[in-house]
Amino acid sequence: MRGVGLTLGSIVGLVAVLAIVLIGFPTYNVYSKQMAGRAAYEEAVQNRRIRVLEAQAALDSAKLTAAAEIERAKGANEANRIMSEALGGPEAYLRWSYINMLQETAGKDGRQTIYIPTEAGMPILEAGQRPPAR
Repeated sequence: MRGVGLTLGSIVGLVAVLAIVLIGFPTYNVYSKQMAGRAAYEEAVQNRRIRVLEAQAALDSAKLTAAAEIERAKGANEANRIMSEALGGPEAYLRWSYINMLQETAGKDGRQTIYIPTEAGMPILEAGQRPPAR
C-alpha cells in the first residue's frame, strides 16, 4: 500500500502544481503586460518632458541671442552717431567711411582701382584700364 500512497500523493501534488501554473501563468501575463504598459507610459511622459525642456532652452537661447544683437546694434548706432558728430555731420562721415574702405581694400602691391562717380552718380567701371608698364 505504500507504493499506492506515494503515487496518489504524487498525483495530488502534480495536480496542485498544475492548478497553480494554470491559474498563476495568466495572472502573471496580465501583471507583466500592466507593468510594460506603465513603463511605456512613463517613458513617453519622460520623452515629452525632455522635448519641452529642449524647446524651452531653444526659446531662451533665441531670446538671449536677440537681446545681444539688439545691444550690439545699439552700440554700433551710438558709435556711428559719435563719429558722425565728430566729423561734422553725416556727409563727412560717409566720405570718411569711403576713404577708410579704400584704404582697407588697397592691393598689396599698392595698386588699387578707384571708381569715380560721373554724371547721374554712375561710375565708369575700369574704362580704358591699361596693363601695367614693364
